[in-house]
Amino acid sequence: MTSNFILVPILTHLFTAIVLLFFWQRVKAQKIISIIGNSIAFIQCVRLFEKTLDNGHLVLQAGNWQAPFGITFISDTLSAIMVLLTAIVSLAVGIYSTASLNESRIKFGYFFTYHFLIMGLLGSFLTGDIFNLYVWFEVVIISSFVLLTVGGKKMQMEGAVKYVTMNMLASVIFLTAIGILYGITGSLNIADLALQVAEIENKGLVTVTSLLFFIGFGIKASVFPLYFWLPSSYHTPPSAIAAIFGGLLTKMGVYAMFRVFTIIFQPDHFTLVLFSVIAILTMLTGALGTINKRSIRRVLSYLIVCHIGYLIAGLGLYTELAFVAVVFYLIHDVIVKSNVFMISGVIFKIRETVDMSRLGGLMKDYPKFSLVVAIVLFSLVGIPPLSGFWPKISLFQESFKTENFALLIMLIISSFVTLFVIARMWSEVFWKDSPKPLTEEMDQFASFPLSGKIALISPIVGLAMVSLFIGLNANSVFKLSEKAAHEMKNPSIYINAVLNNQNDSE
Repeated sequence: MTSNFILVPILTHLFTAIVLLFFWQRVKAQKIISIIGNSIAFIQCVRLFEKTLDNGHLVLQAGNWQAPFGITFISDTLSAIMVLLTAIVSLAVGIYSTASLNESRIKFGYFFTYHFLIMGLLGSFLTGDIFNLYVWFEVVIISSFVLLTVGGKKMQMEGAVKYVTMNMLASVIFLTAIGILYGITGSLNIADLALQVAEIENKGLVTVTSLLFFIGFGIKASVFPLYFWLPSSYHTPPSAIAAIFGGLLTKMGVYAMFRVFTIIFQPDHFTLVLFSVIAILTMLTGALGTINKRSIRRVLSYLIVCHIGYLIAGLGLYTELAFVAVVFYLIHDVIVKSNVFMISGVIFKIRETVDMSRLGGLMKDYPKFSLVVAIVLFSLVGIPPLSGFWPKISLFQESFKTENFALLIMLIISSFVTLFVIARMWSEVFWKDSPKPLTEEMDQFASFPLSGKIALISPIVGLAMVSLFIGLNANSVFKLSEKAAHEMKNPSIYINAVLNNQNDSE
């Protein structure tokens, strides 16, 4: 059956991780196995994406236990998009990792843990069971903690403690919310929960429960005032790890928010206002955090926080056009944020620093690389017609249409701050003269073999081309986003697919 294909990418990463156990100390073999596993999983995720678009919702009831009694896996348009983005980024970062990480980190089990992390992400995006979502979240947290600490440097350990502390708190709140929800409904299936919650007369209890979910997911997504752990931890690990974290891990929290608040809970006026206020404060604190930072990695970390506010803004607006903008921005942001962290790793290998005051002259020394970086940074800012421009315009339009002027003003301000800090980064890192001449001892990148240079640069070029494709084919991406947004605004489509085992094509 077509629906059985849902689990194949997850099982591929699991199988790859198990195979890597037999090559623990053989670095070259681990690199080859990891690339092969990522490539196979990428092809499978592309097929799953195509089948989902062709057939509608793909539903798998584990063990043939019909919903709501068994564990459900479902691929709809939103989850298929996230699975495809995960596959693209995991392949790119996996190739990048083979050259960017030293042998000692690989021998500590980097690739083994990396594939478990991707498996957890895919499981989170494909599950149709709220407790199963919690389990996949825990797989991701455990794997990410190992990746944060691999190598054991002091700065990494400090960042990892903050990361794990806040994410463990998020897990406790998430699990508490699940317990309350199960207590008042007697169900864990997301589609069935939507029906059960709608019949509960105590709406106050429902609202409180929904806000517990928002807090748990908000910590993971890094929204105000729960964001401080991210800038304190994302600048500490190697660039390959930061790339997968910056691109995908916070988006997992955002995805869970939209899944819960479009299917299980229908937000009331108070909740929507709360979402808008939190979106405004998240954008404000993220934007302010970038202004006085000199480290490229710290600037990028605060930009993650700022731009998470754009996604929460869509939840606050809660219209179909706002959801279209959110899905489009998710597609853009996952690709660009992963790429800029990989770029920061190459800059570090060239200059041995990511402090902008000690950088400069890269346009002169590496003009081709600088051109690729320009495409990525312009996409991040949202220079038309690149990928970041289109969803921002949609959010502006919908904020104005719904007369949410405070949100509109903050969206504009944060966009200008992003433009300012990226222009400053480009000027100081690429345009200005280097404070000191580039020497062979300093430039690790120049000493890399050709295969190593290809492994570092080709993923960056590849993701830059994906960003270009998204921007220049905005109409196609809008149509895809509209399909996902329509399903989000009409949860009955999801509910019927799970409980009646119906696909859209039937």
